[in-house]
Amino acid sequence: MCSDLPKVMHPLAGEPVLLHVISTAKALISNRDGQITVVTGYGAEVIDPFVLDRGCRVVHQIEQKGTGHALKTALKGVSPETTTLVLYGDVPLVTSEELSQLIDSASVSLSVLTAIVSDPTGYGRIIRDQDHSVVAITEERDATAEVRLIREVNSGIYAAPTSLFQELLPQISASNNQNEYYLTDCVGLSTASGNSVVAIYGSEEVILGVNDRKQLARLNQIVQQQRRDEAMRSGATLVDPSSVYFNGRIDLAQDVEVEPNVVFQGNVIVGKGSRIGFGSHLTDAIIGAGTIVKPYTIVESGQVGAHAEIGPFARIRPGSKLSDNTHLGNFCETKNAVIGRGSKINHLSYLGDTEIGERVNVGAGTITCNYDGLTKHLTKIGNDVFIGSNSSLVAPINIADQATIGAGSVITKDVVEGELALSRAPQVQKASYQRPKKRVE
Repeated sequence: MCSDLPKVMHPLAGEPVLLHVISTAKALISNRDGQITVVTGYGAEVIDPFVLDRGCRVVHQIEQKGTGHALKTALKGVSPETTTLVLYGDVPLVTSEELSQLIDSASVSLSVLTAIVSDPTGYGRIIRDQDHSVVAITEERDATAEVRLIREVNSGIYAAPTSLFQELLPQISASNNQNEYYLTDCVGLSTASGNSVVAIYGSEEVILGVNDRKQLARLNQIVQQQRRDEAMRSGATLVDPSSVYFNGRIDLAQDVEVEPNVVFQGNVIVGKGSRIGFGSHLTDAIIGAGTIVKPYTIVESGQVGAHAEIGPFARIRPGSKLSDNTHLGNFCETKNAVIGRGSKINHLSYLGDTEIGERVNVGAGTITCNYDGLTKHLTKIGNDVFIGSNSSLVAPINIADQATIGAGSVITKDVVEGELALSRAPQVQKASYQRPKKRVE
C-alpha cells in the first residue's frame, strides 16, 4: 500500500476494510452463537484497539509464518465441539448469505469458498480429480504452467469442524517456496485421510482482495454501485447515480431525490420526500422529511427538522439543531446552535453557540460574537424576535421575546421583552464636501 497505515485500516466506502469483514461476521453470529477472533501481526498497535472496541477477541501472531500458522494461533483454547469459519481482513466483499451456505456445509467436513474468474493470476488454483471432487489447492508460486491455466480459484475462506482443523494444522509442512505454513494444505491433507472437501461457489466479486491502492479503488467502485442500487431499490431517486457517494451507514427514505455530485459520509438519515441539492456534503447528519437542501450545502454532525430549507452554500457545523420549517440561506453558518420552529436566517450570517426561539427573523449579515479570545459564550434569543441586518450580538447576552434589534447595531447588554434596542453612532453630514480627485499627469 506504500503507507504507514496498515492495509486493513485503509478506508473502503468510508470505513476501514477490516470493519466490512467484522460487520459481515457480526451479521452471521447475530443468528448463531459465536465469537469473532482477529489475528494480528504487523500494525497490531493500530488494529488491536480498533478490534477490541468492536467487541472482538484479539490474538497475536508474533511471527508471521503463514495462514496455517495464523489459524493454529487463533484456535488455541477453542473448543473442538465448535465450527470454525476463516475470513480474511483484506477480503471485504464476501456476504453473510454465501458464508451461511459455507457454514451449513461444514458440519462434518472441510468446506471452501471458490469462484470461477476471468483472470486467475495471483490466486491459488482448485485441483479436482476425474470425479470433479476437490483434492488440493496449489498456490500460484508453486504451480506448474498447466495448473496456472485453471480458472477456478481459492478464496482463502474456509469452514470446518474445529476438531478437524485442530487435527490437520499440526500436519502442515513449511516445505514450499515461501517457507510458510499454508492453510490451503488442509485440503490435500483432508482428502488424503479419506475426508471429502466441499466447494461452495461464490461470485468473482466477493473473493476480491486488497493488495494495493488500485485494487482498493476497484472495490470502492463495486461497493458504491451496490449502495446506489440499494438506495434506488428502496425508493430514492439518484439523478446521476455514478456521481453520488455513500461513505458510511446511509439511510435514504422513500421519495428522497439526490442531485449529482452529492457525498454522504458517516451516519446519515434523510427523511421521506426530501431533496439533497447538487454538490452537497452530508456527514453524520439527520435531515427531516420534506426538507430541501439546496446546492453546495455542508452539514457536519448536525440535525435539520422537517420541511426546512437549507442553502445554497450554507454550512451547518457540529452541534447544530434546526427545527421544523426553518430557513438557513445562502452563505450562512451555524455552530452549536439550536434554532426554533419557523425561524429564518436567510443571508450571510454566522450563529455560533446560540439558542434561538420560534418565528425569529435574523437579518442579513448578523453575527453572534461568541468568543472573547479565551472562552465561548452563549447568545439566547427568545420567540418572535426581529434582528435587523448587520447586527453584532456580543455574548453572553439574552434577547427576550418579541424584542427588536435595529439594523447595524452592536448589542452588548440584555434586551427586555418587546423593546427596541439600537446602538448607532449619530449620522454626520457635511455641506459642500469635495471628494478627493485623481491627479492627472
